[in-house]
Amino acid sequence: MDFLSFVNFHLVPGIVIGSIYALGAIGITLVFSIMRHAHLAHGDMAALGAYIALAVVATFGVSPYLALPVALLLTGVLAIGIDKLFYEHLRNRPKILTTISSLGIGLMLRSVVQIVWGVNTAAYAAGISRPNNWFGLRIKTTELITVGSTMAIVAGLILFLTRTKWGKAMRAMSDNRNLALLSGIDNGKVVALTWLIVGGLCAASGFFLGMNTELKSMMGWNIILPTFAAAILGGVGRLEGAIVGGLIIGIIEEASVTFIPTEYKAVSSFAVLLLVLLIRPTGIFRGKIL
Repeated sequence: MDFLSFVNFHLVPGIVIGSIYALGAIGITLVFSIMRHAHLAHGDMAALGAYIALAVVATFGVSPYLALPVALLLTGVLAIGIDKLFYEHLRNRPKILTTISSLGIGLMLRSVVQIVWGVNTAAYAAGISRPNNWFGLRIKTTELITVGSTMAIVAGLILFLTRTKWGKAMRAMSDNRNLALLSGIDNGKVVALTWLIVGGLCAASGFFLGMNTELKSMMGWNIILPTFAAAILGGVGRLEGAIVGGLIIGIIEEASVTFIPTEYKAVSSFAVLLLVLLIRPTGIFRGKIL
């Protein structure tokens, strides 16, 4: 295989799927930083966000990209509701209870998707999207939009966390929860804002996965392992680590199909996850230890 073929068939798809993993990994790292527990419903929440966008497209006949903001908002509000109904009562209990509860929430969300939209595959638009040729590089428009949108979302989130009052409050809660509470930060508002952002990130990752592949009721389960692997590889609690981890996992997955069948490429994510936990549990950017 020559270099250009490697770029077209492995590197470009790896960067695209890695961007999608990065969006999910940022959400996981935000939940862990603020609430201090793993969120196993993350993938199914992403799938629900993707199907909400599909419902908007089917109902109003608009472009999928116009449906995306609606999906971001509704999934964010849904995430706040789930926290109020299920997680808030467990806030002061051992974190393993909340983690296990999130697994149950994920199963519930998946059931909702299967009941409402069925188990058959779906797509935002009919037909096949052919790649454009850029001096030998074969890149689809949806792939450019996915990577560009991920960069815009990450830049916006960094500006929010570093330049705004509530972004700084979230960082303070992440660094030292007790000190932040003593300084007068409203814990309830920070938690609600975190879930709003996390829900939006979930919807974005599910939407772009659906745009580049297809919508399946099990799509959330399929991305949960590589998304967690990305968060742990970069360093749990580190925003930049989630981005780098997502890109590395995406590229490794796509490159691995050179040696193993495509349907088993998730094995590479599992291998990376095990290696990181064994060799460097804090990840590349020295995040928190799980």
